[in-house]
Amino acid sequence: MNDLKKIDTHGNIFGIALNYKCLYESLQTQFNQKPYVKEPVKPVLFIKTPNTRNQSGQVVFKQVGDVLQAGPTVGIVIGKSTSRVQEKDAHEHIAAYVVVNELSLPEDSYYRPAIKAKCQDGFCVIGEAVARDQVTDINHLELRVLVNGELKQKGNTSNWLRTPEQIIAEISEYMPLNEGDVILTGTPLGRVDLNANDVVRIEIDQLGAIENTIQEQGV
Repeated sequence: MNDLKKIDTHGNIFGIALNYKCLYESLQTQFNQKPYVKEPVKPVLFIKTPNTRNQSGQVVFKQVGDVLQAGPTVGIVIGKSTSRVQEKDAHEHIAAYVVVNELSLPEDSYYRPAIKAKCQDGFCVIGEAVARDQVTDINHLELRVLVNGELKQKGNTSNWLRTPEQIIAEISEYMPLNEGDVILTGTPLGRVDLNANDVVRIEIDQLGAIENTIQEQGV
């Protein structure tokens, strides 16, 4: 578990759209209006396609005219395949945790996260995996977004609606998870807009930091 070279993070990337109480509560009125008239009961999933993979130090491109937002999130790295795993056993299926910037355009619907908003090139910056046993309390970590050295957003995993074990148990009820898959545990309320030439840094206690420069492309 402590040898980072053996921790694979190159599987599928799944995201949870609503996993912070602060964000969920801000949208409760909207959930109970048409067309849905019902709050989501299960985790709302989206995917980050392979082209979104990026790493610290690399440029992130945004199209001219688009609003690009930072998305600080803790990634759960699956260590062994899961299928219908119970919550009490889910911890043993976690290999590591990782700091991620889940970049996105603004979302029109949290029920149906849009491919265009989520899956553009380089929109998922993944840091270095930190072995599960090296993290003392995953449910009490602070997340920070700094833009050009200025603190712009903070959150804490104590505000999660679902713990990593709950997420794994609920997803694996209907879909297997495999070694190397990464589950993004959501972003807190208050995504930060990013402009051309901004340097965005995501820091998460015990998990480290990632940093990227934003550039515009297109006319």
